[in-house]
Amino acid sequence: MIEGFETLAIHAGQAPDPRTGAVVPPIYAVSTYKQDGVGGLREGYEYSRSANPTRTALEECVAALEGGTRGLAFASGLAAEDAVLRALCRPGDHVIIPGDAYGGTWRLFDKVYEGWGLHYDPVPLGDLDAVRAAVRPDTRIIWVETPTNPLLGIADIEALAAIAHAAGAVLVVDNTFATPYLQQPLALGADVVVHSTTKYAGGHSDVVGGALVARDKEIGDRLAYHQNAMGAVAGPFDAWLTLRGLKTLAVRMDRHCDNAERVVDLLLSHPRVTEVYYPGLAGHPGHEVAAKQMRRFGGMVSFRVAGGEEEAVAICDRTKIFILGESLGGVESLIEHPGRMTHASVAGSALEVPGDLVRLSVGIESVSDLLADLGQALGG
Repeated sequence: MIEGFETLAIHAGQAPDPRTGAVVPPIYAVSTYKQDGVGGLREGYEYSRSANPTRTALEECVAALEGGTRGLAFASGLAAEDAVLRALCRPGDHVIIPGDAYGGTWRLFDKVYEGWGLHYDPVPLGDLDAVRAAVRPDTRIIWVETPTNPLLGIADIEALAAIAHAAGAVLVVDNTFATPYLQQPLALGADVVVHSTTKYAGGHSDVVGGALVARDKEIGDRLAYHQNAMGAVAGPFDAWLTLRGLKTLAVRMDRHCDNAERVVDLLLSHPRVTEVYYPGLAGHPGHEVAAKQMRRFGGMVSFRVAGGEEEAVAICDRTKIFILGESLGGVESLIEHPGRMTHASVAGSALEVPGDLVRLSVGIESVSDLLADLGQALGG
């Protein structure tokens, strides 16, 4: 039985093609399938919204990597989130979300689902007493990001699972930043894992996608029903690109972490940096929890600078190797100003991020080049 993460990433759901011996799953660019008599489906395939062999390979792989019973691939991370909420909630229900949730997730709750009758409260998930106090009789989901985007807050998955289950709620964990290589939420008690596979899973900034993995069959079947009924599925080429990315996830994440740790050292020593957010730091408020539930601390780093918002924006403009752009998790390093870019949607809300904040997605380039680039951009 295969147990090693790297082996699963390369082989789970990806047996050589039985007809040709091809060692990589083909791209099944097909919409429909010949039936052997009415209802006589070959291996269960009838229409590619319902199932496609390339997508099946990805879904089986991501389920194996997360240790779940059912994996599902979507057209984007937000499409995956939408399927969770429609499958598990009804109008009038209540959801607890992180106090510093990703802007797109907050927008989905605040601008889309509030009108549907789904209520939410942002809560600092690192404060377990605050979470307990926020739970209501109609709470259906505790929604977790750990680490969070962009402040890299840490939540105790095991403790939150206990709170959720005691209240009859479901724990959903967005594992995009950590990836299944660094963190295994289902093993810690989570019920569903969410991914934007656009990020580290794909890893090359060339595909948009999302995924869900369920711990048990009942929830997995409900999610699968909504995936098919709603139709926001991953196309075969997108699934193939993501599957290719997963094969090298472990080796890439080790390099992302190596480089991020060196970048953090530079930032800590720079006189124009006023604060560094990275869960690998002993002084980070979630460091002990992160050390307990993560293999390493990831490739995302955020920091604040002297000079305020305008200086933060100027630093973003001065980098040469760090590319000014949204998204994260690719092999190339990215820099962005969350307040004006990825988190502009939360401006004026309780989730607004500091104007002097800069977020880095540290890539896998030569670390000496990254350090030199940041050094010249910071100046001083």
